[in-house]
Amino acid sequence: METLYRSTRKTASQTMTSSQAVLQGLTPDGGLFVPVTLPTADFDFDDLAQQSYQTVAYEVLKLFFTDYTPAELKACIQAAYGDQFDDPAIAPVTKHGKQYYLELFHGPTIAFKDLALQILPHLMTTAAKKNQLTAEVVILTATSGDTGKAAMAGFADVDQTKIIVFYPQAGVSAIQKQQMVTQVGDNTYVVAINGNFDDAQTKVKELLNDPELRDQLATNQFQFSSANSINIGRLFPQVAYYVYAYAQLIKQGRIKNGDEVNFSVPTGNFGDILAGYYAKKLGVPIHKLICASNRNNVLTDFFNTGLYNRQREFFLTSSPSMDILVSSNLERLVFYATGEDAMQTASLMNDLKTTGSYQLTSTMRHAITDFWAGFVTEKQDQHEIQHLYAHHHYTIDPHTAVASAVAKQYQAATKDQRPMVVVSTASPYKFPQAVLTAITQQPDLTIDGLAAVDQLHDLIKTPIPATVTALRTAPVRHDRVSDPADMATTIKDILNLD
Repeated sequence: METLYRSTRKTASQTMTSSQAVLQGLTPDGGLFVPVTLPTADFDFDDLAQQSYQTVAYEVLKLFFTDYTPAELKACIQAAYGDQFDDPAIAPVTKHGKQYYLELFHGPTIAFKDLALQILPHLMTTAAKKNQLTAEVVILTATSGDTGKAAMAGFADVDQTKIIVFYPQAGVSAIQKQQMVTQVGDNTYVVAINGNFDDAQTKVKELLNDPELRDQLATNQFQFSSANSINIGRLFPQVAYYVYAYAQLIKQGRIKNGDEVNFSVPTGNFGDILAGYYAKKLGVPIHKLICASNRNNVLTDFFNTGLYNRQREFFLTSSPSMDILVSSNLERLVFYATGEDAMQTASLMNDLKTTGSYQLTSTMRHAITDFWAGFVTEKQDQHEIQHLYAHHHYTIDPHTAVASAVAKQYQAATKDQRPMVVVSTASPYKFPQAVLTAITQQPDLTIDGLAAVDQLHDLIKTPIPATVTALRTAPVRHDRVSDPADMATTIKDILNLD
């Protein structure tokens, strides 16, 4: 059965194939693409437990990308998940203490975004050929730290593409920044903005839907798309690692086929945990998806009260990829909460744009009880890092620590003893200063960047990832800075538009 895609904000009468939706990224009306009908799956988890990550990914992705041939899809998967990962399992599941950790940081940029952004360029270039696209695809992306590097690593020197990444100048870690500004590739462009991630993301979405700019691009043989998780080519590959994690728990003898498990996910833009929601809809026996936030706890309040209110203080934290007050992917969940009512979804999103908030009805709230939400302070985050290191000789990054700590909050509040999988989204070497501060309990540490990497290595003794070691000699290639209001001008300058 073919899976077609529609907008969250318009009726299902206007649809696109999966390859067309991958190329477009965002719907013309500003909404997000969702399947017209959710695909159905009949996973044999006992069989999947014996299969490779690549095989599991194919079984998942063939459900969502139905206009790709099996050969095309398998070629994309093989290119995406190979020796660029430092563990042949791609996404291994380990146990430390009473919790399991789904390690998604074994790819080329040591963050979970690699699991989607290594395959997106292949999905996109295949889609361009399928749809006889002659224009050059310009990937326009805002990043809170990880998406930018992972996207550029995937798209660097890919034919018929350019990628422009905007990041908050003061809102990423030193290693994240160094990874981005040293990125190679003649088609890669990095721009720091004088603002936070929400400023960048809001402007990017606005520019993607600017008809005048879109026409100017078309005249010059360019077409916008996105590498953010608003793109289905970025979102649905993430479903695979939930299916794979469940199968691996069976393989390890931790659970039996059919046993329910919980996943705790550090959440900012809502794409990662939404992939878990889709995995549950496909039949993965997930009981609860724990939405874990830092001090920017807009999602915690949303799930606990039904009110989404972005009008609040914005905090810079040691988990910067979660420093977000406007979670783009949440619109997809709201769409399902309304009973797939596009008009109601559009109205709620308009409320968010015009007033800064929206309120779900009790009926809508009842439709999203798959989730449980909590948040931690900086002190609690640091304590979780220190506790795991001291008691289990396991080192985690601040984002993983948020999910690990909130998972324990959930267990304490509910007494739920089902197996808990913490989604581990980044290597501790990506945030060395924060991890050092937590483990040594020295809050006045001034050391950062590669010096902090070396000190952390001396402490925890685990190998420094090759991508971090390469930064020692990598020259800075990108130094553009822009105000959010000038982002369109910056794009035109990069593309040499009149």
